[in-house]
Amino acid sequence: MTEYTLEDQAVKDKLYKLIDEKHDKMIEIRHYLHQHPEVSFEEKETGKYIADFYKDMDVKVEDNYGDGYGVVVTIDTGNPGKTIALRADFDALPVQEETGLPYASVNDGAMHACGHDGHTAYMLILAESLYEMRSDLTGKIKIVHQPAEETPPGGAQGMIEAGVLDGVDAILGVHMWAPIPYGTVECTTGPVMAGRSSFKMTIHGKGGHGSAPHLANDANVAASFFVTAAQTIVSRRVNPFDMATLTIGNFDGRGSFNVIKDSVFLEGDVRFMKDETCAVVEKNFKNLVKGMEIMFDVKIDLFYNNDYPVLNNDKELTEKIQKSLENSGIKEIKHLDFEGRESASEDFAYFTQNIPGTYMFVGEMPDDGVFYPHHSPKFIANEKALGLTAKAVGAATLDLLNN
Repeated sequence: MTEYTLEDQAVKDKLYKLIDEKHDKMIEIRHYLHQHPEVSFEEKETGKYIADFYKDMDVKVEDNYGDGYGVVVTIDTGNPGKTIALRADFDALPVQEETGLPYASVNDGAMHACGHDGHTAYMLILAESLYEMRSDLTGKIKIVHQPAEETPPGGAQGMIEAGVLDGVDAILGVHMWAPIPYGTVECTTGPVMAGRSSFKMTIHGKGGHGSAPHLANDANVAASFFVTAAQTIVSRRVNPFDMATLTIGNFDGRGSFNVIKDSVFLEGDVRFMKDETCAVVEKNFKNLVKGMEIMFDVKIDLFYNNDYPVLNNDKELTEKIQKSLENSGIKEIKHLDFEGRESASEDFAYFTQNIPGTYMFVGEMPDDGVFYPHHSPKFIANEKALGLTAKAVGAATLDLLNN
């Protein structure tokens, strides 16, 4: 059983003080990044900005890491001990911003609509603070600035293949989450984020005149049937106690009012909380496609890909972090939720497949309780969450290193 001493708390309080003193700097960083977003696998300038932040520190900086613009920074305390990795993603989305903020995106068609600018800002300040108090710590801290979380195959796998987890004992990640009230921290054992599959399909029929449908083969009719029938996979093939969703996000069947379309394009995704559910949905999805080809006498081109696995938090590590949060002394924490899970997906899951990892959520709902979902062109973050996130991740890191 871990014992927390006055000395432990003094070290944490020192870290919290450093973070508080850098509050304005952290907000300034976030505003700059928000104003200059770059989408997945195109984050060249963002990667350079991150690497340049560390240029005056006595740390090891590796840029262009993996198959993108990743940056890995190693802080060596000079004292023997564990190596703990902290990961923050930094890519933006192909979204046209509609917030009207004074620091809104200046890059047309790109926006930090998921909050990765905030993840990077808090991580830079936390890393700088940990570096400044490294003589109080043991072991090494590896800061993993990861690109391309939003777009499969994601940036995590490339960094793993390049060796980012070599010698690492555990990895921590966090997402500031608008649907959760500020002051709440979620930290749950087991599956905490859904796995995701995606699909694209083109249904080929035979075009014709609206007045003579018998001489054509309407792809819109087949596609419409599929949209409804596909939902029976979740309602009739998946165990009711297991979570699954199947969404058709794009149905491109537009044309002239009197023309029967010869092809229709559909795309969407599947979410699940168990790997077994992933296999069940994929099998029945493909069976449905085969049956439709016979039923409607159409040809279907299908691309079906399992993008990200279920994100599982290591039980032993997560329970340690739960205890750390309970004993953190962070005054901004109003509520700890050790049961919360989210149905979105994250390529942090690949890290946790290789070493013990824990992924947390920190509430960033605006104070008035009104929020736009992540990925919305009107998404606005509660910037008070940045400091709380830095402290929560920092406290967990200190306990893992020094205990």
